[in-house]
Amino acid sequence: MADGQIATPARSAIRLADYTPPVFWVDDVSLDFDLAPEATQITTVLKIRRNLNGPLALDGRQLELLSVKLNGETLGDNRYTLSPGKLIIADVPDEFTLETVVNIVPEQNTELSGLYMSGAGFFTQCEPEGFRKITYFPDRPDVMSRYSVTLHADPVKYPVLLSNGNKVAQGEEGGKIWARFVDPHPKPSYLFALVAADLVAVTDEFTTMSGKKIELGIYVQAGEESRCGHAMAAVKSAMKWDEETFGLEYDLDVFNIAAVSDFNAGAMENKGL
Repeated sequence: MADGQIATPARSAIRLADYTPPVFWVDDVSLDFDLAPEATQITTVLKIRRNLNGPLALDGRQLELLSVKLNGETLGDNRYTLSPGKLIIADVPDEFTLETVVNIVPEQNTELSGLYMSGAGFFTQCEPEGFRKITYFPDRPDVMSRYSVTLHADPVKYPVLLSNGNKVAQGEEGGKIWARFVDPHPKPSYLFALVAADLVAVTDEFTTMSGKKIELGIYVQAGEESRCGHAMAAVKSAMKWDEETFGLEYDLDVFNIAAVSDFNAGAMENKGL
């Protein structure tokens, strides 16, 4: 190697012929976030069914595991194996519910992958493998699940709560505001997203080809509202183009965009947010 050249790590080939289906499918995901910069607690409930023989192996990085329950029974640490990047449970039935509780520290997440802080708000980036920094999950794009997400946050610091899907409930409890979102359409984990921040909204609506009205929102920092016009026009044009070209009508009640400065992907196609 010539002087001054930087060695490039060798990359192993990834071949379609080596693909193996997931051992388990996850049909439904319920996520509950108690958001705080220094300690966010996440309770995850997964409805799981077997696809192939083998143990349950879930991906996870930089997670503090607080508890594991299988069909409501708390598992001792002799019932599972926790290794770097994996939570493995060997003895599971063919269909079951798994609940995990983990703790993460968003303010220390400088990778801008998973759940992190940007300015004074919480944001996510899960493509390609950021979801495993949020909770234990088979974090691969062929595991498609329906999501229900509940967010709890300080009402003064984080008055705007957003996630994928339609907002089905909201309220105040224990000095915090909360909101619940449901996306009835299965999606891979890399399309999960949430926002909790002090933002303002530029709103509009789009009427679909069947006459359904879709609420549109672009959320930005105060003072940036005048920069949203082109983006809003592009959203409406894209929805119209999908209908005219493919006959595809938008399938949720809302479509939101959050525009923030610290987002390493540039843009992301998260469903509904």
